[in-house]
Amino acid sequence: MPVDLPRAVPRTRTRTRTDTASEERTTLETEGPWCTVVWNDPVNLMSYVVFVFRRYFGYSRVVAEQLMMQVHEDGRAIVSRGSREKVETDVQAMHSFGLQSTIEKAGEV
Repeated sequence: MPVDLPRAVPRTRTRTRTDTASEERTTLETEGPWCTVVWNDPVNLMSYVVFVFRRYFGYSRVVAEQLMMQVHEDGRAIVSRGSREKVETDVQAMHSFGLQSTIEKAGEV
């Protein structure tokens, strides 16, 4: 599942309060106050972790390998951000792949 990026709002008209609220909601949903944290474990192979990141999140091989190395060296990596519902779905998916992961409020660590 690829990471959704916020779309640019055309500047052809004056922005209304509704436009701004919609844009803020989109930003919270894509960058959000919640993070999916994947933790290092002694069970899964590095190649498998890269496979999971590529398959589920749609990351390129380079990005997936960088995140895997961060998990390996630092013991954890933030692999997605977004609304609480989206991040809970990502955490559940990581568990279904056999990876240890948790949900965390952005900026707490």
